[in-house]
Amino acid sequence: MQIGHITVPNRLFAAPMAGVTDRPFRQLCKRLGAGYAVSEMVTSRKDLWNSLKTSRRANHEGEVAPISVQIAGTDAQMMAEAAAYNIDRGAQIIDINMGCPAKKVCNKWAGSALMQDEPLALEIIEAVVAACAPLNVPVTLKMRTGWCDAERNAVRIARAAESAGIAMVTVHGRTREQGYKGFAEYDTVSAVKAALRIPVVANGDIDSPEKARQVLAITGADAIMIGRAAQGRPWIFREIAHFLATGEYLAAPEVLQAKAWLLEHLNDHYGLYGWDDDGAGVRSARKHIGWAVRALPGGEAFRARMNLLETCDAQVTAVGDWFDQLADTHTLLPATSMAAHEDLIEQQA
Repeated sequence: MQIGHITVPNRLFAAPMAGVTDRPFRQLCKRLGAGYAVSEMVTSRKDLWNSLKTSRRANHEGEVAPISVQIAGTDAQMMAEAAAYNIDRGAQIIDINMGCPAKKVCNKWAGSALMQDEPLALEIIEAVVAACAPLNVPVTLKMRTGWCDAERNAVRIARAAESAGIAMVTVHGRTREQGYKGFAEYDTVSAVKAALRIPVVANGDIDSPEKARQVLAITGADAIMIGRAAQGRPWIFREIAHFLATGEYLAAPEVLQAKAWLLEHLNDHYGLYGWDDDGAGVRSARKHIGWAVRALPGGEAFRARMNLLETCDAQVTAVGDWFDQLADTHTLLPATSMAAHEDLIEQQA
């Protein structure tokens, strides 16, 4: 699979999710089978580049290539400058956000709101491509099927984007109006794929190996992108890879293997956010731990107790002890459904 001149190892991608796909989570997904992972969106506003939040999002120390950074904004020149800013900090691919449905993003006419203003959307695409081309950095685009049911303009925008030099397009099979409600549709994704020569990626409601195979078959897409289903279940990428290659299901992870993965992730997470007592590391780790245990036996009760802990060390100890207790009764992880609550992503975006 090629994104411009860059080769990615497979066609299973981790979706950009604000407040979720930070560097430690991307690394975890890549370690467990994702061939590619896109960062949470980085603002194009210069006045926020020196903020702690943006500096963390622009931190790619030790990240496995290719490094893809998503940028968001409404001004073409600012978006071009944001692309250059992130390339200076290690980005090898720049992704333009025209898919985020969050109100606080769309109210500023960024994200999927740009699909309502096609001239502005194209102006931004052209400016970012122009900034990245001399540096040999491919530019990709993530968008929705349209703003609402009455205006599904993904094919029109995708064609214009390809003509402007976009190297790959990802389509989430919902409109902005839908948010994350209802069900993703793939007819529009298929239409975009049929209209373009560049790679097209299908996104939305892909939460199992069977669904991955079905979406690839329906759409003819070159790759699939998985978001909420990877929260708490990052090994979904290797499950899908095994199923697509063999037609057989991969056995569930061993309980102690899942424990090791989670503890490694937490250590990386605290390394980025800090080990301070009751600091950002502790607070932001709670959601990742909660996703990992919520559907397991006794997981909700443990989650409630864990959310009261105020140090990283206490979280690590609690997680280790809880998984050890689970291993006393289960060798393999019990069957779970790890998809995140639909409204949670909107709150974090």
